[in-house]
Amino acid sequence: MAALLRGLRAGRTLRGLTSAATTAANTQCSLRRGFYCTALRLQDESKSDKPPSSSSINYHEHYHAHSTEQNAAEASQGDSASDPAAEEASRQNTSYQNQSGEQGEDYETEEQLQARILTAALEFVSLHGWSIEAIAAGAETLGLSSASTGMFYSGAGDLVLHFIAQCNSQLTEILAEQHKQVQLGHAEPKKTADFLRDAVETRLRMYIPYIETWPQAMSLLLLPHNIPDSLKQLSTLVDDIWYYAGDRSTNMNWYTKRAALTGIYNATELVMVQDSSPDFQDTWKFLDNRIQDVVNMATTAKQVQSTGEAVVQGLMGAAVTVSICLSVLFHH
Repeated sequence: MAALLRGLRAGRTLRGLTSAATTAANTQCSLRRGFYCTALRLQDESKSDKPPSSSSINYHEHYHAHSTEQNAAEASQGDSASDPAAEEASRQNTSYQNQSGEQGEDYETEEQLQARILTAALEFVSLHGWSIEAIAAGAETLGLSSASTGMFYSGAGDLVLHFIAQCNSQLTEILAEQHKQVQLGHAEPKKTADFLRDAVETRLRMYIPYIETWPQAMSLLLLPHNIPDSLKQLSTLVDDIWYYAGDRSTNMNWYTKRAALTGIYNATELVMVQDSSPDFQDTWKFLDNRIQDVVNMATTAKQVQSTGEAVVQGLMGAAVTVSICLSVLFHH
């Protein structure tokens, strides 16, 4: 009898332990489910302003379709378990896809990300100058950490060079459009001097929103590690202006023309940062004079060349005449 009672007590104890274990397991599952649901809600909230990923939509559709098909198969063996085309589509969707559902098209390279940060940083140049602080502020507006400034080896110099490259691209688009209008007969071609003057003024006017801080930018460009890229940008600018001006020279004139325009551009830029006249009128007057000087020098060079050729031809003619006269006298 005592053994029977002890057996009953042991059974109750085992049932209690089993019940406790089951309760603990259920509690653990509930906690895991709760964490999972919370993570899903946070993920949905973080993407509330973005279109849902097509890969996730296709995954859930495929999951529900598969569950429905499995239930239908259990209820009726005559129904089709799965559509081959749908299975193929779902297998394709398991590969990596971006937010737009197209593989690779929205992939952003490091250079593209840097360009976005630097473009956003331009809005803060008036507040922070051409500095790392401006770059950090630009990165933060894109939802990035201010530590993103570590991507820029030249620091503030990269911001200045980015702005110069941006301005050069804008000028090239303007000159290309003007050239197109001339080719279509919608506009009259300009004289070379007028074209050069307008192109340089258009390019320098792009500095006006940043004119107060531009001396700082110029000093950054003179740093040794920024000089090569700075000269490259200046060379590209001058070459594009002469190209759309119609210059196709292949001799020494190619170099002399670009050297002359480079000097004009740099000198006018220095005058501009010190100009306090309305709408920089003194700067544009200085530019007019320098362009005219170059035109006069070219005209003078041509005149000297023409005069030299005439003198040489005259001397050769005189020599031939004297030779003929001496020959006649010798024969007589």
